[in-house]
Amino acid sequence: MSDKHLFLFGGGAPFNESLAKKFGALASKGLSKVVILFIEQEGWQEYMTKYTDQIGFHDVDQFVYFALDASPSTDLLEQLQSATGVIISGGDTERYRDYIVETKLGTTIKALYTEGVPVAGFSAGALISPNVCVIPPIDNSANEHLFLKGLGLINHCVISAHFSKWDEEKNLLAALSKTNLSTGYGIDDASGIYFKNERISETAGQVYFYYGKE
Repeated sequence: MSDKHLFLFGGGAPFNESLAKKFGALASKGLSKVVILFIEQEGWQEYMTKYTDQIGFHDVDQFVYFALDASPSTDLLEQLQSATGVIISGGDTERYRDYIVETKLGTTIKALYTEGVPVAGFSAGALISPNVCVIPPIDNSANEHLFLKGLGLINHCVISAHFSKWDEEKNLLAALSKTNLSTGYGIDDASGIYFKNERISETAGQVYFYYGKE
């Protein structure tokens, strides 16, 4: 059975230097290809360099960019199936969830992850990664605390992005109480966690730990 590798970040790109090195090493075995999934907006080409400049130092050969929408192309699915690394960008968390979770894209990402392909989620990408996708009121149009099905790449925890910037401690504690999960991770901007087999292997920047009822 392959080890599973998950990188979750509290804000947008870039990677922290140490986590970029780790992700690049995991993604650059053989002919490497990192697929970056994002919701298109003005200036996205320039923004992608925040990922590629960091990881490119670590022997990744190719980057493939795919703008998400409600109907993923056959080309996207085929490219994703041969990825050696996957990055889920940040933005509108509800749309990322709608386009990825419980879709063919999500099924493919989970299969790759189980096979040992590293997956990285930034902000929205981090929030949709656990079994329960918790979206705080500040991050959705209904201004409500949403508890939705996530990708299920990690199962024991809830994740809070932009933790200090959005003053998320109260919401994270409420999410722990509602979900009855064991751990809450508050991740600041410019900060991240590397999970190996769903256990913390390394952190960078500011990460906060909260514990629920076992």
